[in-house]
Amino acid sequence: MLPAQARLRRRPEFTAVVRSGRRAGRPTMVLHLLPVRPPARTAGGLGVPADGTDGGPATGPRAGFVVGKAVGNSVVRHRVTRRLRAVVREELGRLPDTADLVVRARPEAATATSQQLRRDLSAGLDRVLGDRPPSQRSRS
Repeated sequence: MLPAQARLRRRPEFTAVVRSGRRAGRPTMVLHLLPVRPPARTAGGLGVPADGTDGGPATGPRAGFVVGKAVGNSVVRHRVTRRLRAVVREELGRLPDTADLVVRARPEAATATSQQLRRDLSAGLDRVLGDRPPSQRSRS
């Protein structure tokens, strides 16, 4: 399980990452990465951040998951979410402390093994982080 401070929970957080972040599509998932999260807005002008935090510095990378009905029934969706959460937890250390990541499962994730999910996540992160090996970079 991911700790509470490492999860995206509110719709505006997901929206910001999906609209402004880098995107990488893989066979079982689509990754959206926002390397630097936007500053928290205040709720009602009271100086309290809308996300419920104390407004201090970023505490580390955060991840959120989108597993829609196209993936399967509720049992399948929850299983896919648990597997994704486990593989993302292993890779969070690769992300900058200010990063937000949204992982959207594709229907193929329902029948994928954890190894396939891990491989797709790693390859997707390589792409959005720009960590491709020199042999795969375009030569100029």
